[in-house]
Amino acid sequence: MANPGFFQRQAHARRNTGLLIVLFLTAVTLITLAVCLVGYLVTRSQTSVLPFHYWLTSSHGLTTALAVVLLIGVGSLVRWADLAGGGSRVAKMVGARPIEPDTNDPEERKFRNIVEEMAIASGVPVPDLYVMDNETSINAFVAGYTPGEAVMVVTHGALTHLTRDELQGVVGHEFSHILNGDMRINVRLIALLAGILMLGQIGQFLLRAGFYSGGRSRNRDGRAQAAIGLIGLALMIIGYVGVFFGRLIQAAVSRQREMLADASSVQFTRNPEGIGSALFKIGMKGGYLDTTSHASDMNHMCFGESARMKFSSLLASHPPINERINAIQPGMLARLRSRLRDTEPGQKLRQDTPRTAGKAGLNDLVNQVVAPARGRSSSSPVRSSLAPDTPQPAEKLSTRVGTVSAQSEAFAVQLLEQLPSTFRNLLYTRAGAIQLCYALLIFDLSPSIQKQRLALLTEHPLLGAQPDLLEKMLPALARLGETARFPVLELAMPALRKLDPEERDALLENVQKLVAADNRVSLFELALTTFLNRHLELGAEQVVPVKYRNYRQVMPALRRLLSLFARAGTDTPENADKLYLEAMAGFGTGQEESRAGKVSMRELREALEILNRLSPLLKPAVIDACGYCVTHDGQVDVREYELMRLVADQLDCPMPLRGLSPNGD
Repeated sequence: MANPGFFQRQAHARRNTGLLIVLFLTAVTLITLAVCLVGYLVTRSQTSVLPFHYWLTSSHGLTTALAVVLLIGVGSLVRWADLAGGGSRVAKMVGARPIEPDTNDPEERKFRNIVEEMAIASGVPVPDLYVMDNETSINAFVAGYTPGEAVMVVTHGALTHLTRDELQGVVGHEFSHILNGDMRINVRLIALLAGILMLGQIGQFLLRAGFYSGGRSRNRDGRAQAAIGLIGLALMIIGYVGVFFGRLIQAAVSRQREMLADASSVQFTRNPEGIGSALFKIGMKGGYLDTTSHASDMNHMCFGESARMKFSSLLASHPPINERINAIQPGMLARLRSRLRDTEPGQKLRQDTPRTAGKAGLNDLVNQVVAPARGRSSSSPVRSSLAPDTPQPAEKLSTRVGTVSAQSEAFAVQLLEQLPSTFRNLLYTRAGAIQLCYALLIFDLSPSIQKQRLALLTEHPLLGAQPDLLEKMLPALARLGETARFPVLELAMPALRKLDPEERDALLENVQKLVAADNRVSLFELALTTFLNRHLELGAEQVVPVKYRNYRQVMPALRRLLSLFARAGTDTPENADKLYLEAMAGFGTGQEESRAGKVSMRELREALEILNRLSPLLKPAVIDACGYCVTHDGQVDVREYELMRLVADQLDCPMPLRGLSPNGD
């Protein structure tokens, strides 16, 4: 099936969010009118025989309508506030347990390795991982408002019943939801439906109270009790009819996104049988969540159906398993059934085929992927064995956003294999992640200067310099080289997200001290501080709303950003000015400044904050203009790549490692 581009999917997700709000308001209006009709039938004999539309504008009608709207609104707002904690709150709601980064469980370790490979390859921070220990079914979901605070939850059955390739297919499916912005819609759907469901629950309570109390108490007015019971019955029917139609809308939206996520998983893993076999096992073993009362609420979020639904053809949030498998690859379902008939053990339905990146070192692989033409940093560029043998036409960098390439996945696998065990385990701890931020800024300095820089930091048991940890990190970073700086930082993000707000502020302050120590800011220092500020500052998990729908509104921010890239991509001021004018040609009015001015760290942050509020469909041109600056001379060094990936991250456009050479290799 056709797989639209990242920016089209982002724009579609935002439109779906607006559509869901409109449909929710429509449902609230219809439910309010239905409740008012019940109120009219109950009270008309006590007031008058006014027509319904006159009664609706009377004090009785307005009071009833206001009460219903407030009830539904409060119910939704309470759940919305409850889910404000993001993905971690959703995971706790269903009773999931955090998977410790240094877990010794082999199944959990396999799961974490797959997620880390996919995160590094796609250019997003590693999500927090959870497992539902008591669920033997096969299922998974992601939750959160932004990729930076996403969580991924799997059932215990998914870890034990799926092979590595099958689990990789499931992870690829869930990463598609992260990249496409589906998580926000999923969490908001839970909140919006909660208010409508509350109306039905109150009706059920009144129904029980009316008829139960009426049967127990003979001294009370039986007619009043019966009236309460009938009102409760009407409210329950109206509330649950509203939920029915709400879930109908939910299912219709979810089915389309699930088919798209299946296609994206195949694109990411290049292994159709991985996700196909996982779906086949769900068809055999089931994916229903039996240990949580929120299974129906989570149905639209999960990899497969999590709750048994009546009228499943209407309310199922996912297409039928057979249809999903056939959509992935025609004839696959027949092959999987044939293997089952041959009585092959379940774990052999799909042979594990772990990918290896060859015997080349990490830096050699990066030369193949990132810088096939960077004469400044590599004496003998090696063409990637994964790249095509024939020259390819230039491809815009924006087409690579939100994808996973063979080269970027190979880089991720090779990086994780070459990380020393102690170094990697330190990245999973708060103390180790903090020291990593310091080490990244000093690892290429002499020992004496390293001590001088670390002396600038205030002593603190957690946030101060810890020589014993730095001694284990600095040699590893020096051996891995500059190419590994941002990938290892992404591995440390789950630990950094666990810092308290005060600890985050102190960390950012210490990083700023180290950056300012030499009175100059390198491109990497600029990228590091901007990245940390974006993901660790207060409100980092909040969704950035669209504010600008044309380039004229953001011209000052564009000038600052492209000035920086023009200066970073050239050696002389004259060449920088020329490159700046070329990059601005697609945005300007013909009256652009002729010089590429200097840009401070604060100005860059402000510019990126403004540009992130652009409509998703306007962001590709910004990415491509920056890419033009770094590839115009046929060379892309590590610093230029880090700056390019930083901008993509700040604009919520995850960029894989592949795609920085002029011909797209």
